[in-house]
Amino acid sequence: MENKTVIAIKSVHLSLFLVMCASLAYALYAAIVGRYDGWLIAAMAVVMFDGASIALNRGRCPLTILAEHYGAKDGAVTHLVMPRRAARYVFKFFTVVFIIEAVWLAAGYFG
Repeated sequence: MENKTVIAIKSVHLSLFLVMCASLAYALYAAIVGRYDGWLIAAMAVVMFDGASIALNRGRCPLTILAEHYGAKDGAVTHLVMPRRAARYVFKFFTVVFIIEAVWLAAGYFG
């Protein structure tokens, strides 16, 4: 059983992960329907901020590191919403999805 601090960190971590997933989904929706609004800007900002924080931490989420600092055996949360096998590749997959969405959105906006 993990301590209360680890549970709190993992709860916030999981919530933020789900917000990132929703942001990617909204960006895909916006690309499909050609919608350019404040929600799209917010969604793209969320994904870029998350990506930057992971990149600056050598491919590890800062909340994973924090949870492990406070005693978690594994600070990651992606395995809570998908099989561990898929969870290992989630950020690589999300990077590809984000690039495709960004190109699609740019082509629709400028083209």
